[in-house]
Amino acid sequence: MKVLVIGSGGREHAIVDALARSAQVGKIWCAPGNAGIARQAECVAIGDTEVEKLCDFALRNGADLTVVGPESSLAAGVIDRFREAGLRIFGPTKAAARIESSKEFAKQLMAKYAIPTAGFRAFADYAEALAYVSARPFPAVLKYDGLAAGKGVVIAGTLTEAEAALRDMLLEDKFGAGKVVVEDYLEGPEFSFMCFVSGSRVWPMVLAQDHKRACDGDRGPNTGGMGAYSPLPFITAEDEQFALERIMQPAADAMVAEGCPFEGVLYGGLMKTARGIEVIEFNARFGDPETEVVLPRLKSDIADIFCAVADGCDAQIEWHDFATLGIVLASKGYPGTYEKGCEIGGLDEMECTVYHMGTRTEDGRVVTAGGRVLFVVGRGSTLEEARAEALRNVARIRCENLFHRTDIGHRAFE
Repeated sequence: MKVLVIGSGGREHAIVDALARSAQVGKIWCAPGNAGIARQAECVAIGDTEVEKLCDFALRNGADLTVVGPESSLAAGVIDRFREAGLRIFGPTKAAARIESSKEFAKQLMAKYAIPTAGFRAFADYAEALAYVSARPFPAVLKYDGLAAGKGVVIAGTLTEAEAALRDMLLEDKFGAGKVVVEDYLEGPEFSFMCFVSGSRVWPMVLAQDHKRACDGDRGPNTGGMGAYSPLPFITAEDEQFALERIMQPAADAMVAEGCPFEGVLYGGLMKTARGIEVIEFNARFGDPETEVVLPRLKSDIADIFCAVADGCDAQIEWHDFATLGIVLASKGYPGTYEKGCEIGGLDEMECTVYHMGTRTEDGRVVTAGGRVLFVVGRGSTLEEARAEALRNVARIRCENLFHRTDIGHRAFE
């Protein structure tokens, strides 16, 4: 098989790596890819939202399968265009991807089909939103209705913080013109439950937990994710069964009932609250960085799974029982402003899996090219072993402009 992967981050590197393990896959392209992906695939200089160019490339080169990584590609309608052209592609249509691209759509879907989630109201008007938030207890959960690269959620502890966030989202259009969803605040550990979905068929993946805050102790600003691990000792088999039967399967069924069946990866961002497990958000694609700790645990051939989902067929999926834990090395200053082009040393000394998130090659050197730069994955029979391996290898990376958290997985060790 010849496979095209769309995207340029750690998630796409993990997808490429999983495809490279398939005996069926002979050629992998990645558009646009990065310096690490280039070691396992041919990188193609096409942006992930350049839909026509991507479609032309797939047609011209006879791609047997295309796999979409980023939400921006889905929102640009890449799935719809490829299907129009008769190409096999893995991912949800633009209409189905609204479960991520519109928070309001997702919340209304959950309300209609009795999927457990926090109470909410949506606002397009700044004054109305501020009046509503002012009359309610804090903290307040404020979510931009559209796509915001994982940064459109603010948990405001005070009215001053809420005012600033609402101003950003509704007056300044920081993420673009759109509504704000105000939700009830929930408490409890969050976790990520990704499932392969094809219409009403749902195949669960192993669970993972992401760490959003930039600094140790879950302090600092929210990021796109600073590390992840799998499995999760604080989630029981009963919890997982509830999440599958009361959340993920009903969500897939609801999308079929609404006339926009979902095909691809449905990501449930869930929370184990005192009332039970509830939905924080849905995404319409693989999570990042959760994918980088989940796919290494996949025993089955991922090409079989991608084709089964895209073709509406059955699939059998098996998982390894070892643990994985991954640590992000990010550019200093992230998630704010940061420098690019800093040389990275030590990559050839690594003794574990390393996924590139934001790198490029410059004069034969690998340099930083994003906020999140590398993802170092340790594995072991226990999470403790996996974390020790990850930290041991992180220490081998030489770059003055990178920082990382040292406490990834701390909830599992409490």
